[in-house]
Formats: sequence, structure tokens, C-alpha cells
Amino acid sequence: MFDERLVEKFPNAPGVYVMKGGDGEVLYVGKAKNLRARVKHYFLPGGDGRAMIPYLMGRVESIETIIVSSEKEALLLENNLIKSHKPHYNIILKDDKGFISLMITTRHPWPMVRLVRVKGRPSGDGLYFGPYTSTYAARQTLELLGRLFPLRRCSDRELSSRTRPCILYQIKRCVAPCVGLCTKAEYEETVARVVNFLKGRDKEVVKELRAEMDLAAEALEFEKAQMILGQIQAIERTVEQQQVDQAGTGDRDILGIYREEGEVSLSQMLFRDGKLMGSRNYHFSSVVQENGELLTTFLLQHYGEIEEGPHEILLPCPVEDSETLREILSSNKRRVVHLHTPQKGDKKLLIEMAEANAKAAFHQERDERHLREGRLLELQEELGLMNYPRRIECFDNSSLGGTEPVSAMVLFLDGEKEKSRYRKYKIQKAGPGDDYGAMREVLERRLTRGKKEEDLPDLVVVDGGKGHLNVALGVLSELNIVTVDVIALTKEGGRHDKGLTREVVQVGGRERPVILSQHAPALFLLQQIRDEAHRFAITFQRKRRGKRVMSSALDNIPGIGPVKRQRLLQRFGSVKGIIAATDEALKELQGITSKDVEKLRQLGD
Repeated sequence: MFDERLVEKFPNAPGVYVMKGGDGEVLYVGKAKNLRARVKHYFLPGGDGRAMIPYLMGRVESIETIIVSSEKEALLLENNLIKSHKPHYNIILKDDKGFISLMITTRHPWPMVRLVRVKGRPSGDGLYFGPYTSTYAARQTLELLGRLFPLRRCSDRELSSRTRPCILYQIKRCVAPCVGLCTKAEYEETVARVVNFLKGRDKEVVKELRAEMDLAAEALEFEKAQMILGQIQAIERTVEQQQVDQAGTGDRDILGIYREEGEVSLSQMLFRDGKLMGSRNYHFSSVVQENGELLTTFLLQHYGEIEEGPHEILLPCPVEDSETLREILSSNKRRVVHLHTPQKGDKKLLIEMAEANAKAAFHQERDERHLREGRLLELQEELGLMNYPRRIECFDNSSLGGTEPVSAMVLFLDGEKEKSRYRKYKIQKAGPGDDYGAMREVLERRLTRGKKEEDLPDLVVVDGGKGHLNVALGVLSELNIVTVDVIALTKEGGRHDKGLTREVVQVGGRERPVILSQHAPALFLLQQIRDEAHRFAITFQRKRRGKRVMSSALDNIPGIGPVKRQRLLQRFGSVKGIIAATDEALKELQGITSKDVEKLRQLGD
């Protein structure tokens, strides 16, 4: 326990304090205008008042302070320390792959609309629209654009090599720039309409189309006029169907919070050009931070590195140092970000809507968590495991055709995928077809390291039968690990019940296998884990084989040596990418000549 008398020696200065456990683990990071007064607050009679404070202070062994010269430096340092150490009692946003956006490739002579995943600052290769909160929503929008505006969808390779229009031209979904059936000016006009449509300028697009329709009618081009009329009607129907109560104009995010003690749900609603594009919900556990501190951390982590942020963020409660925070959030943006806490009117109603979403997401998350806990408890009871299987690691081997043998490990934490902890293994010692040897090798590597780092799972699942189970038990015995449960999951050979193959679970320490009910939630969880491990292993194995085939294909091209091959693969990613690249894009690569391009075209023959 930390000796509170040491707080009297803390400085009366602004800075950051870092609370650590006995093993040096960073438990909590906070900022303060006066370090001594702020930390003293944790030791007041009756406690701080926040539900999680007793749990935090019961683990704190030491507190370090760092003095800074300004509030801005304190905010930045606090954010950097939280991202670096990921303290248990601060909120941490998962490092996901970013938002899905639509990009128009304006630098290309014949632009097209593509789906891209943007993380951090977007590149300058085109115009970006979004973000969309799900891939499904983004794909729906992309399909809608394809129906409304006849831009190309083919690759650069197809664009340059096609001699006649594809079926999209025949069904009026493309103007066929590939074979010159439209002028550059006509195509650019369609691109401009797509941009205006995505910016919410529906009326401008319809006005332009009506003028074009009238001109076509005056010129007695009735088929063209009829086609434009259909386009106008489709746009008007779409706008009517997607109409959402507007939150003013421009881009705005609204945040709402709902919490019960240390459990917090934060809802983020995204309005772009005054239209609600969707929402995202974040759930945090063991949160010590008050709502204002929590919002500050969220704003810095989420918006700190995004260039295309909203011009306004509505907050459910005030935050300290809001002006300094606004300055930080606006520093790398193309426009100033404003922070507001509305007290009445339409904006206050938007906050209430975000808070209602946060509350609904909180209860949904809690219900789902209870279901997952029930599955794990059932799994422990049905299989007679000594541990509650909070952390499950599943291993699977893959060796298609006896080549490029690999293995993979997936990790499920509290019944959910923890993709950041997935691992891939190249088999180094076991020979081709030696499945047991490969399993032994991988388990030895994983568990030896886990024992050394005190990072072992509660349950190990291997895809296989009794033999695979014995291999795993042998590795645990050799490493003197007695705290880990092991099971093997396989389909029962030659036995079908009503068309369904039964699953057999071999459990370490039990002679007879366990046959779980076909409809048991625990069996469904095991199958989900096993199938995910199989998918991950197969994907890795195919990627390895693909690289070998890809490298071999490039080896056969005269004049393409190791250096050029490496540059090509780094730039275009695959033979398919090289084939799809334009001649100009290939020539931009250092060392690639016109003769090299001619030879590379052999790959597509």
C-alpha cells in the first residue's frame, strides 16, 4: 500500500501523476493543475466518492509525478502515457482498423468511386467521404451510386485493355470510357455530380439533370431524356427514403454517456452535411475517470490524429481546459474544431438522443456479457475444467499438399475474439505430413514463452483427437505447467445423427470423451473457436503458398532481378496488382523500363 504521508512532498505545480502497482504496472494516469492537492483528494476521509476508487487505491504501491509547464503539455503527456501504458483504470480505445470511407480517385484521368479504410490522415490520392460506421452501410452507398451515376467500376488494367463495352454499359450503369463512348467533359460532369450528391447537394444535382433533360428533349433525343428522367426520379426517391431530421448544416459529432459505477457506455453519433450517417458505441470497464476526464481522454485518442474531423463536437458535460483541448484537436485539421455543451434547444435534444443510445448500448452489452459468462460457466461444468475458461487459446495446423506447413493460434477472451493476440507460426522442425510433430513444436514455442512471461491461458484447445490431446499434455508435463486445462475437439468419425456429425471433446485427465448436446451453447462456442482457428491457419497457409507462387512467376521474367522484384511487390502487393497496374504506374517505379513493362505484361497472358 502507498504511504499517503508521501503526498505532502509532492509539488504544488501542474503536471501528470502515474499510479503503479507492486510489479510496476501502471494502473492509472491523471493530470492536475496542482499535483499535491489532486492526489491528496484520493486519501480524504470517506474516500473520493467514485465507486472504483477503493479498488484502485487498494492496488497502488507507488505514485510518480511529472511536472510540466502548461495545461496543454499536461493534456498531451497524459494522452501519450495512457496510449503507451494502457492503464487498467483509464479508458482505452481499441486500435481498430479505422473507419470505412468512400474515395473518388480524382487524380486518375477516369475517376472511380472506391471503398477504403482510413486510419489517421487520409492520403492525397483523392476525395474522401464518410466515415461510415459499418462496411455494410458503405457498400450500400456505393451500390446506390452505381445505380444513380454511370461511372466506371473496372480496374485500370481492364480500362486500358478492353475493346468493347461490358454489360454495365448495356444496362445503363456505365458510360464506357474504356472504348471512348463518352467525352472527357461528359465524364467529369458525372464525377462532379457524384461529389455534390455525397456532399448532400441533392437539389443542385437534380437541377443540373433537369436542364440536361430539357436540352435533350429540345434536340429530339427522347431516349436520352427518358434515361435522365429515370435518374432524377431515382435520386428523388433515395433522398426521400434517407431523409433524417437535420442537425443544422455541416459536419457534427454528438457524444452521449451512460454509466453505472465503473461501467461506462459512450455513444458517438455522426452527422455529415446535416445528415445522420450512423453511430458507434464504446464500452469501458473499471473506469475511475469522471465524465469530464473520460470525454477529454476520448477526444484526444479518437480525434487527435484524424485530419478530416467534424467542425463541431457536442458534449454531454463540460470538460476542463476546453480551450486548450480545442487548440490541440484543431492543430492538424483542415478546419477548427469547436466543442460545445448545449443547455437547451435542438442541440440539447441531440445530446439526449445520444445519451439514450448510450443507455441502450450499455444494457445490450451487459446482457450479451451475461450470456457469454453463462456459456463459459456451462463449458467449465460440462467438461469438469479446473479453471473458469476466461482466456481460451486454440491451435490448428495447415499443410495443403504437404507444402508450406504452418500453424495458427487464436485467442478468445471472455468468450470474444481478441484478434490482436492471434499468432501465426511457420513450422521449422517437423517434417511434411507430421501433424503431431507440428502441434508439439508450436505448443512448445507458445507455452515456453508463456511460462517465462507469466502469460498462460486458462484453457488450451487443439483441433484433433486423442493423439493431439496427448501431444499437448506431454508438452505441459515437460514444461511442468499444471495450471492449464487442455481439450481436443474433433468430429466423430462414421457417426451421423439426423444428418449432423457429432462433435467429440477429449478432456485432459478423463478417460472417456465428452459428447455435448448438439444444441448446447457451450458446444457452439467451442465450434466457433475451432472454426476461427481453422480459418486463420488456412488463410496464413494460402498466403504463404501464394507468395511462393508469386515469387516464382516473377522469377521467370527476364530482366526482373531480386531488387526489381522486391520493389514491384512492395508497391503493388501481388502479381494480380502488377497486372492491374497501368504502364505509367509501373514506369514510375525506380529501375523499371519500357522493356520491363512489356515483359511484365506476359504475366497476364
